[in-house]
Amino acid sequence: MKIHLPILSFLCCLLCFQTRGQSSMLARTPPMGWNSWNLFEEDVSEQLVKQIADAMSTSGMKEAGYEYIVIDDFWVGGRDAKNDLYADKSRFPSGMKVLADYVHSKGLKLGIYSDASPLTCGGVTGSYNFEQQDANIFAKWGIDYLKYDYCNAPADMATAFERYKKMGDALKKTGRPIVYSICEWGQRKPWLWARAAGGNLWRTTWDIRDTWSANTYTSSSNGILNSTDQQTGLEKYAGPGGWNDPDLLVTGLFGKGKSSSENGRFKGCTLTEYRSQFALWCMMASPLMLNLDIRNLDNDSKRIILDKDLIAINQDTLGDQARSVYKNNGLQIFKKELTGNRYAICILNRGENSSNFSFDLKNELKLNGKWKVVDLRKGKESLSSKQLTGSLQPHECLVYLFKTI
Repeated sequence: MKIHLPILSFLCCLLCFQTRGQSSMLARTPPMGWNSWNLFEEDVSEQLVKQIADAMSTSGMKEAGYEYIVIDDFWVGGRDAKNDLYADKSRFPSGMKVLADYVHSKGLKLGIYSDASPLTCGGVTGSYNFEQQDANIFAKWGIDYLKYDYCNAPADMATAFERYKKMGDALKKTGRPIVYSICEWGQRKPWLWARAAGGNLWRTTWDIRDTWSANTYTSSSNGILNSTDQQTGLEKYAGPGGWNDPDLLVTGLFGKGKSSSENGRFKGCTLTEYRSQFALWCMMASPLMLNLDIRNLDNDSKRIILDKDLIAINQDTLGDQARSVYKNNGLQIFKKELTGNRYAICILNRGENSSNFSFDLKNELKLNGKWKVVDLRKGKESLSSKQLTGSLQPHECLVYLFKTI
């Protein structure tokens, strides 16, 4: 039987990279930043990116760890006579090099977007068959992050791996450290092969919508809870240098944005639901990529996205992705191991009614010994008893930090 070399290479890589494997020096913790897509889509511009950079550098976000500003689709103007990409001159009149220099002057990093086919999802020029040329241009401009989409591309896994690896190899050859975000929506199980393709994070879900939960999980119907559920079983693939990505944080959108609201179909979430998404993404070691308008941060959203205790859990250098250890009667418990013999426990009320809880530390949470427990919502520390008790509103979650005594 004849096996084509690209397929044979793909199968070999799958066998070698089914566990964490070797990590690159990039993305040692989950990337944190902002992406233009859900809120602005085709209205992205040079002026907007500069305003976002200004806001990120003065709002406390940079100090909290947010560093990437990622320009999503619609920035491309086309290719010139040498087939070099250039930015849309009406949206980015100064060009990407000047814009990258501006972002860098604020102590931040600039990300960009392309697609593994001739056209992007928005129908502008993609990078297929120009991978090395485009990677070289990105590096020349000073780009620090590439989100690489998969619209208009073949459906099979082997071709996806081949196309993503080609760009991954091209980025490495530039010699510039560029975080590589693989965005094929989880349909070809990228957690099995994305590291081998050079990826630092890989989408595990369809695009998220600004809703708590959709009745069905589809490309046009995917809420916070749906995305959370899609991470179950993927924990072993995450770690320093490579992360499961359940998509962007809809925190603070409140129904704004054509894509996140599905053209008005979804009306947005409550503050409780946004707090829960942020906590869950931190527990799951997910990339923290915001979409809200950080130029006009409301106080409630600001408190959520600048929560230093939850961010510390997300950025813990052990790189453990929380595991679901209990799910019953509308309650779910996530457990995440941290450095320094510590654990984070998140208790989520998935249901529509308030709920009291009481869990045995030893038998149900598998926490043996003596602990100091910090309720991160209240900021109160106490010595552990045999039980962890409390109450939750619908869709609320509480996070506790356990430290050994």
